Amino acid sequence: MKKKLYRSSSNRMLGGVLGGLADYTGIDASLLRILAVVGFFLGVGSLGFIYLAWIFIVPNEGDMHRK
Repeated sequence: MKKKLYRSSSNRMLGGVLGGLADYTGIDASLLRILAVVGFFLGVGSLGFIYLAWIFIVPNEGDMHRK
């Protein structure tokens, strides 16, 4: 079965982006959150903008199951 990227409904802090990414990649969500916060404070790219864009672009987990 092909994996699909989605925003997690159960493993979320803000928008569920990192929880869904953790499910997709198999990496622990806490580790991704720590890396995202560190990257945000170190000014790595435009992580804040990317996170906000993913909230609007990547579908929510509940929306994926209704199709």
